[in-house]
Amino acid sequence: MIAEITHHGRTWRIALNKPIDLSIPLDATSAGPRAWHVGPPAFTPVNDGERTYTVRDGAPVNFRDVQFNPHGNGTHTESVGHITPEVHPVGPLFQRYWFTALLVSVLPEERRTAEGPDRVVTLGQMRGAINEQAPEALVIRTRPNDNAKCARNWTGANPPYIEAEACKWLRSIGVKHLLLDLPSVDRERDEGKLAAHHAFWDFPGTLDLRRTITEMIFVPESVQDGEYLLELQVPNFINDAAPSRPLLYAPLP
Repeated sequence: MIAEITHHGRTWRIALNKPIDLSIPLDATSAGPRAWHVGPPAFTPVNDGERTYTVRDGAPVNFRDVQFNPHGNGTHTESVGHITPEVHPVGPLFQRYWFTALLVSVLPEERRTAEGPDRVVTLGQMRGAINEQAPEALVIRTRPNDNAKCARNWTGANPPYIEAEACKWLRSIGVKHLLLDLPSVDRERDEGKLAAHHAFWDFPGTLDLRRTITEMIFVPESVQDGEYLLELQVPNFINDAAPSRPLLYAPLP
């Protein structure tokens, strides 16, 4: 199914039946992905004292409670409510769900810190990867990239992160939605500074209810860097973060 979408004066032709799914399933049988010391998600059949609600056990339906942490279990999108005293929910934030997007691949640079070696996505790398025309959404794939990211437990691993100056610059050129295949834009342990989060949302200077950060995506190696349309599917959670399903659509000739 071919669709034509005109946005910012440009007409895109895309195949709606060929989305590139960047989300990682919430899977109770998988080791991950997860972070921040959370356990795997749980899908527990309801038991009312008389019956366990699974079809296998004779119930008419499968009826399960689900327990997970949006920030720690799988692909999720978060609002500035992640770092504000008042929780500004991500669910009602979106006015639309389609955005121009640029996919870039970077190998985080190694840096020596007081805590040891870090791997950092730098301002210089971002400047070098983005053309003059800034996309509404930036999708960052870090190297090395392999399927192990889909089941990784990031807790205690000191994952790569984005330096705050890079996030500040991305905001300044107009990037509204930042997506990456890491558990956070910030260092795992940073004494609670969350400098990159604050820089991208310019908080507490402003209260930005239009920008989002999506973490723990996975971009397959077969997907080439370049321009796409992004469909960012987010459930209407009244919470600062929600599980999400970002989809890329490649432009057709």
